[in-house]
Amino acid sequence: MLPWVVRRTRLPLLSLRCVDCPSGSATTGPGRFRVNANHKLLDVWLLVRCVSCDWTSKLTVYERTPVSSFDPVELRGYRLNDPALVASRLLDPQLARRNRFVLDWTGAWRLHTPSGWPDQTWPIQVAVVFDDPVPVRPERLVAHGLGLSRGEVRRRIKCDVPWRRPRIAGFTFTVTAGD
Repeated sequence: MLPWVVRRTRLPLLSLRCVDCPSGSATTGPGRFRVNANHKLLDVWLLVRCVSCDWTSKLTVYERTPVSSFDPVELRGYRLNDPALVASRLLDPQLARRNRFVLDWTGAWRLHTPSGWPDQTWPIQVAVVFDDPVPVRPERLVAHGLGLSRGEVRRRIKCDVPWRRPRIAGFTFTVTAGD
């Protein structure tokens, strides 16, 4: 079985309306949090910038949350702008739903495949593993990895998951010999 690995190369862009210009994309840039204290309550925001006009907006991570409910390590990560914490919060579907944005994964991932086909008999099985939860349709991923058209992929490939639904978890497929 051949291993394929999907890895995130950068954080995805956010499809988010800018209040200052007609652009619909924003980025976390280096990734910064803003923590604001109001007596014993904390607000935590993830700061994002418009890619066109550089306008800064805030995405609410926590709102009016008691300080005692925070894990000390997590709170320290917010104060130090921990890159791993920025990534985990940005990839959190609840944060996206609450702040009304979707992630644009275009150009933010790469497929790592073995350099050549082994001298095996057909059919060949391939296992796809996701290092990060990158949503990509199996049909598109396989077509990209094998350099085939999507029609050819549907004809020659047998897959254990639906072709047209984006996946963020691993799957396997079998490549049959071409005509």
